[in-house]
Amino acid sequence: MSHAEGDVIAKSLDDRVLDALHVCLERWGAQKVTIDDVANESKVSRATIYRLFPGGKEVMFEALRVRNLTEFFEGLRRSLHDVESLLDLTVQVAVYATGELRADEQLVHMLAAEEATAIRELTVDGLPRIINIASEYVLPYVANFLPHDDGARFVDLLARLVISHFLAPSPHVDLGDPASAREFFAPFVSHIMAPAV
Repeated sequence: MSHAEGDVIAKSLDDRVLDALHVCLERWGAQKVTIDDVANESKVSRATIYRLFPGGKEVMFEALRVRNLTEFFEGLRRSLHDVESLLDLTVQVAVYATGELRADEQLVHMLAAEEATAIRELTVDGLPRIINIASEYVLPYVANFLPHDDGARFVDLLARLVISHFLAPSPHVDLGDPASAREFFAPFVSHIMAPAV
């Protein structure tokens, strides 16, 4: 077997295990899922799971988080079109992200059944990871309008705003609605883009 074939098989096994973990999380929640549950669902042995994810359950959970975030931001990048200004970019990012968060059945289930775990995943534990991956995917677009350091701060702020509005919706703005998001962000973006005096 060639090295490339081995990589394909390993990736396929990783994906099978992570897909099974996703199913188990939806079925039982993060607190109750065991390696045995994932092994039974994926039809992959416990030994193989431990070989793929040394460290067990937490390493496997982290791999799923990273995979989900990567898929999320790849979808975001595909959704961007006709970005002629920082405001256009901001609105498209906020609307896409809000829509995806609202449509994430696993996240909605976690918020209903394991609220503390879900909130921790989007804030204390997960926010640094989210901002790092958001920066990787969004900062190249922001760099068309802002210097790098300002752009990095902007992406950080945008991620925090979107998550905050998802977890605690505002009666004044709906970041899932393009018109509402544009009205909300316009003053901030205008201020950021104003020349320094």
